[in-house]
Amino acid sequence: MVFEKIHSDIMKIDPGIRLVTACGMDGKILFSDHRQRVKNLLSPDESKKSLQMAINSWKSRAELAPKIGKGKYVLAEYEKIKRITMPLDDSHLLYITAEVGADHARIIDTVQKINT
Repeated sequence: MVFEKIHSDIMKIDPGIRLVTACGMDGKILFSDHRQRVKNLLSPDESKKSLQMAINSWKSRAELAPKIGKGKYVLAEYEKIKRITMPLDDSHLLYITAEVGADHARIIDTVQKINT
């Protein structure tokens, strides 16, 4: 899988996208990069913790999948950013942050099309 290409394609969707990370369900980061001139809101350790919490939440949701179906995405909106997590495949997760004003519906829809 070419994670740099996926990152590039996602960054083109909306100028409000701040960060795209592709990781394994074990937490190993396969590719991650911020948009140029974007200031990190979290320290590197806080970023790793946030990513690990997203992965753990995704794993918990997967336990319910036999009854409710596989998760498609999760959107968390905070005062300063939006965070979208979605499966890249069965063993990889996309972790995307965007500005609050970014069109998350368009981002999600386009990423799902890129990913098929």
